[in-house]
Amino acid sequence: MKSNSSAGHAVVVGGSVAGLLAARALSTSFHQVTVFERDTFPAHTVARRGVPQGRQVHALLTRGAVGLDGLFPGFVDAMTAAGVPSGDGQADFSWFLDGHRMAGATSGLRGFGVSRPQIEEMIRDRVGALPNVTVVAGAQVDGLLVDDGRVAGARVRRHTGAEESVAADLVVDAAGRGSRALAWLREFGYPVPEHTAVRTNVVYVTRHYKQEPGLLDGRLGTTVVPYPGQPRAAVVVRQEGDRFAVLLAGLLGEEPPTDDAGMIDFVSGLAGQDAADVLRSAVPVDEAVKMRYPESTLNHFDRLDRHLGGFLVVGDALCSFNPIYGQGMTVAVMEAELLQSLLQEHGTQNLAPRFFASAAALLAEPWSLATGGDLRFPEVEGERGPQDAEINGYLDQFRAAAAVDPALGTAFLKVANLMAPVTSLLSPELMERVQRAGAQ
Repeated sequence: MKSNSSAGHAVVVGGSVAGLLAARALSTSFHQVTVFERDTFPAHTVARRGVPQGRQVHALLTRGAVGLDGLFPGFVDAMTAAGVPSGDGQADFSWFLDGHRMAGATSGLRGFGVSRPQIEEMIRDRVGALPNVTVVAGAQVDGLLVDDGRVAGARVRRHTGAEESVAADLVVDAAGRGSRALAWLREFGYPVPEHTAVRTNVVYVTRHYKQEPGLLDGRLGTTVVPYPGQPRAAVVVRQEGDRFAVLLAGLLGEEPPTDDAGMIDFVSGLAGQDAADVLRSAVPVDEAVKMRYPESTLNHFDRLDRHLGGFLVVGDALCSFNPIYGQGMTVAVMEAELLQSLLQEHGTQNLAPRFFASAAALLAEPWSLATGGDLRFPEVEGERGPQDAEINGYLDQFRAAAAVDPALGTAFLKVANLMAPVTSLLSPELMERVQRAGAQ
């Protein structure tokens, strides 16, 4: 039975992508939604201080684009109008899997060369235009107000130093990896979740270059995926503003340099040479920026036997992925869709246990995809199942066969874009194709 009744006031902690999308989801069920963001928003489309990863290459997977177009009708067309390049994820993009170049084909999966500042600004403009949503910058949520086992509001400190108590029926923590959710739960005597971590020690560097004719041969981009024995990755993608974005990444102690000669040397031994060509030929428009990402983390809120009523956690505060797989923004879209659906079905009744249980099911697929890729590396610590060796052996053959059979490449990209489950790669038809390609 669907609930059409509206609740009162919802507060969202954090005005980045996950928080803004949560506000969009809440706007259909709450009279008022307020997003508090401790950072200030820039006047122009540039990376902001509160999102240190904002200058790094981000990916909007096909599933994320579909979801954004549902939450904000016309969003994909608006990206094109804003100058965001796009193309087919297989025909217009080069992929190197385990050193093998994927066979080209038209996949029907649309890829976008959109920067993080651009997409965040577009989402923020649309959320801010909703009549019952207010986005407040320069305001930090310092704590929760709790009454009789439920959230009653939030303690907010403005950039001027002024403090206030804001009443709310629901608080959603979207503060990312800086979330204080666990400390708040402990403060009020609530259990905190166990977590699973897979440590890969990723270091990645991004730099932007002026687009030059001839580079990439007109393609949207290229990706060289790391694999055991070669823990280096490289991505080149066209972005709005006539720029190339180049990302270099290293796992397990491989650290990309930030100087010109060092960056070229870092990628010179990789299977694809697009990144090296851009680094040698194109004119840089900014300095290289380095980031470190020690581990992927999944907080198991769904396993708690007692929840603080009216308190949810989303985005990186709930689950953060190895950024090499580009899943973060898309998963935030999916969580927003889930939250909106749960509220429309049964309102705020028992929302926390319902949301965390459903979110765990939602996260299982992208988590498996990311950590499965990481656990291919024997140096990465983590739990491996008894069948993993057999499955990984088959997937090794699959990646090699995708260089011969374009249908295998399309199937792989559907999974990578969260448009199909990982298990789809184990279908009898695809297994037969892998065998045939291996016999050639």
